[in-house]
Amino acid sequence: MFRLPEAWVWDFWLADDGQDYHLFFLYASRALKDPEARHYRASIGHAVSSDLVDWERVTDALVRSDPPAFDDLATWTGSVIRHPDGTWFLFYTGATAAPNGQNIQRIGYATSTDLTHWDKALDNPVLEADSRWYEKLDAGLWQDEAFRDPFVFADQDGDGWHMLITARANHGQADDRGVIGHAWSPDLRRWELRPPLSEPGQGFGQLEVAQVETIGGKAVLVFSSATGGVAASRHSAGGIWSAKAESLLGPYDIGNAELVTDTSFYVGKLIQRRDDGRWMFLAFHHETDDAQFIGEISDPRPVQWNGQTLVLAGETHRISR
Repeated sequence: MFRLPEAWVWDFWLADDGQDYHLFFLYASRALKDPEARHYRASIGHAVSSDLVDWERVTDALVRSDPPAFDDLATWTGSVIRHPDGTWFLFYTGATAAPNGQNIQRIGYATSTDLTHWDKALDNPVLEADSRWYEKLDAGLWQDEAFRDPFVFADQDGDGWHMLITARANHGQADDRGVIGHAWSPDLRRWELRPPLSEPGQGFGQLEVAQVETIGGKAVLVFSSATGGVAASRHSAGGIWSAKAESLLGPYDIGNAELVTDTSFYVGKLIQRRDDGRWMFLAFHHETDDAQFIGEISDPRPVQWNGQTLVLAGETHRISR
């Protein structure tokens, strides 16, 4: 388990450099007292492990920029991927303040040669919501301009890279517009925004921190949605969800997504262990039974297929396909 006595830890993502595993995480001081205040005080921390269990905290990766900047309010969730030339890319969400306490989210990146020293790109942000497909803040239907949580992976046929994005469609019922946004890049630096890979009306106001992987030849999409981020007409609770995927780029069966865990955990992440090739599942401890925020990252649990269902070994919670 990864816990900081002085700070809450929540959303996170992982990278494997071939020797160590790297944990990048959002954190904010417990001196804020109110856990809800953490979002606008978030920085991106960094820890290293050889086994996904024992973590050594190292130099922070990123903090927010001085205003005016697209990330002058907070730096939020992202992903890390390595270019074939050896350069590491950290894609992240930048938030800036909007009227009435709202915020606008856009996506930028930083680069590194060693996963330790990061330089933000001069052309940030590289992506933002486009009203041709995605909801903007001026629609007045949501608490922010949702466009965040970039998850980047290489195209299976070698045609550049793809990015999954937490976004909202520009049409549909207000609490049911959550979609998987999509962008494509030839080189990880230049990005082309494309229509979403899913449709609204699938039961979610937002699909946070999406990840898609192929495990044992079967694709699966994992995402999170809090109780306040699901369409009340479809679901009564939030947590970590999974959906069948015909391929890494979908179609995704989001309308029939199943709960992996309740809100005691949030932000489920899959990573393949290097020594034996087994896939592991981590999440952050979200809240107690009486809804008190926890803020620490779990130990890994192995996953395996049980027929068409991916299960957490030793648990009743399931990731189904």
